[in-house]
Amino acid sequence: MSIRETDIPALARGCAVLGTGGGGDVRAGSLAAVRAIRAYGPVPLVRLAELPPDALVVPLSGIGAPTVSHEMIHGEDEPKRIAEEVERLFGRPPAAVMSSEIGGSNGVAPVAWAAQLGLPLLDADGMGRAFPEVQMVSMYVAGLPADLVIMSDVAGNVVTIRPVDGLWSERLARAVCVAAGSSALMADYVLTAGRARGAVVEGTVTRALEIGRATEDAADPLTALAAELGAVRLITGKLTDVERRTTGGFVRGTATIEGTGDDRGRTLVLELQNENLVAVEDNQVRAMVPDLITVVDTETAAAIQTEGLRYGQRVTVLAWPCDPLWRTRKGLDTAGPRAFGYDLDYVPVEELAHG
Repeated sequence: MSIRETDIPALARGCAVLGTGGGGDVRAGSLAAVRAIRAYGPVPLVRLAELPPDALVVPLSGIGAPTVSHEMIHGEDEPKRIAEEVERLFGRPPAAVMSSEIGGSNGVAPVAWAAQLGLPLLDADGMGRAFPEVQMVSMYVAGLPADLVIMSDVAGNVVTIRPVDGLWSERLARAVCVAAGSSALMADYVLTAGRARGAVVEGTVTRALEIGRATEDAADPLTALAAELGAVRLITGKLTDVERRTTGGFVRGTATIEGTGDDRGRTLVLELQNENLVAVEDNQVRAMVPDLITVVDTETAAAIQTEGLRYGQRVTVLAWPCDPLWRTRKGLDTAGPRAFGYDLDYVPVEELAHG
């Protein structure tokens, strides 16, 4: 299978939903992907089992604040500089590109980066969604050493970091990102296909395509999307307040939705750090990370990223279960509510929904 120009709209819709508000605006990634496919041709989509064990897989993602990255768009030079640095360090070129996070633009833009490098795209990622910090990837949860991060920015800088662990990879990469204007391209956990087995979330590009196609020609896109996701509808209403600031390489803030129709009289507050982290109603948590919480347009079911939230929008908030790896002890320690500073014990969204 190959990713063609006609696949990009569905891929973008699916990645926007999986982005849970983060990962960057899919419009920039979509434009880059379409341009690259027109210039270089369709991008082969390969499964991990199709790669030889020693093949080098390069996970790529944009790092920084989404409010900045959709204006400071990566070109062709950044992925090429990173690929050159990988070949210099390993003595052989990369064999495939993988999205570090399937959510948002970081799920779509790797199509462009793979096309520009003449490489296939791996049908996998490191999250099954989007998370804001460098160590919040499946490879870290699987215990692989976070001993190499390569970054490149629009100014042409290339920075190679040798962190002692995943937490240091976040601190150091974030500092470089802020110095680069809060937007850079990053390769972390460059690994062989053999080491990737059991350490990445497989099938997520295909899954994003399925999610994106679920609403095509649907009479009721919102119902079709919720059914495809197995999602709980937390509220339908109007966005009445957005508090958002860019600091330390992140977008942080809150969004308030007041219910309409059957939900009139209810209010849901979302806590944000690039992604939607916690949903609270009447001091009761309705959903929390690492489960997925996405804001969508009530009429079209198109996901709305954090930086696109505006007063007056008619929206519905959906929540559904994360990949099982995030519900392990290491997964919750890495990306559960306490990892973001919330004094909350994780409760699965399906239990909260029926509580």
